[in-house]
Amino acid sequence: MKTKLLYHTNSFTYECTATVVAVEGDDIALDATVFYPGGGGQMADRGMITWPGQDYPASVIAMHKRDDVVWHTLDYPPPPIGTEVVGTIDWDFRYQMMRTHTALHILCGVIWKEFNVQVTGGQMYPDRARMDFAMENLDKERIAYIEEKVNEAIKADYPIRVYSLPREKAFSIPDLVRTKVNLLPPEMEEIRIVEIVGLDLQADGGTHVNHTREVGGIHITKTENKGRINKRLEIMLDSSQ
Repeated sequence: MKTKLLYHTNSFTYECTATVVAVEGDDIALDATVFYPGGGGQMADRGMITWPGQDYPASVIAMHKRDDVVWHTLDYPPPPIGTEVVGTIDWDFRYQMMRTHTALHILCGVIWKEFNVQVTGGQMYPDRARMDFAMENLDKERIAYIEEKVNEAIKADYPIRVYSLPREKAFSIPDLVRTKVNLLPPEMEEIRIVEIVGLDLQADGGTHVNHTREVGGIHITKTENKGRINKRLEIMLDSSQ
């Protein structure tokens, strides 16, 4: 049993019809889903699942991925195996995550290009995101310079390509994994690549916009010293965009 991950091929897909293939308590597994279950610092999608005979739509209140199966936890008694359902994500939240995730890749690409330092961690929230870097110096001038370069890259409107490569070919690409620790499971035979053409290329499983201009703009709102060689930058999307 394997869930077809529709968000992997098209992050702009917000609704799909699918069949229930397993039920465990309040959790259901589907043969296909538009719901991103979370991971890599990106929050799980929100939304609803509907089927005939409901008193009200079932909200997806939690998600997890186990092996190749995505499980959706419902706030409503789940339907039996074999039921055809419709899954609909909260599009506004998804698009915020897409823009934020792409903004972090631009940030990562700029810092790698300018300073050649690795990522040590990252996390997205509904209204902001943060990324940690193995960087010693992060003074006010450098912060302003990074923000300027990121916003220049956003305005440059680089196209974003998403594709998969066999593991061996993917890992022949220099600097594909920018984290200090390689988090890709050794059994993963196909590696999904997110490329900001002309700026950045990384192994990644999340959702993204199609062009950098969709991000709008960012502000670096906070910095923290997390160690001698570990600095945290917190960003927010420009609300005026």
